[in-house]
Amino acid sequence: MSGNVNICEITEEVKNALKTFRFRKEQDTSALVLKVDREKQQIIIDENLEDTTIEDLQESLPSHQPRFIILSYKQIHKDGRTSFPLCFLFFTPRDSHAELQMMYAGSKIALQKEADVSRAYEIRELEDLTEEWLLSKLGN
Repeated sequence: MSGNVNICEITEEVKNALKTFRFRKEQDTSALVLKVDREKQQIIIDENLEDTTIEDLQESLPSHQPRFIILSYKQIHKDGRTSFPLCFLFFTPRDSHAELQMMYAGSKIALQKEADVSRAYEIRELEDLTEEWLLSKLGN
């Protein structure tokens, strides 16, 4: 059924960045932001944000273009434990170009598998990307 949807190629650079990001040792919140190169039909690296906040991540994203975000979030639990859940965020604004939305949607599952991340969340409005939203998804 997905014969019409162009699934974008995941470049070697992205595959290596995903691997490096997944096994990083830093003790902070970081994000690997990926985008689709429409002409080449490839997923490429947009930004690598180290030691960031959810607010900084929100400010770095374009409000009218989709993005894939692999997020390593420093979560401090009520009992004092600290964990670093890995999340796959699919940001797809309602007013972005339909063709672009389809390219992202068609590539989402393949990228999520490549990233080997089980926690996947979709967000439509940039202002909804907050620490409270993320914690509600992660279940503090």
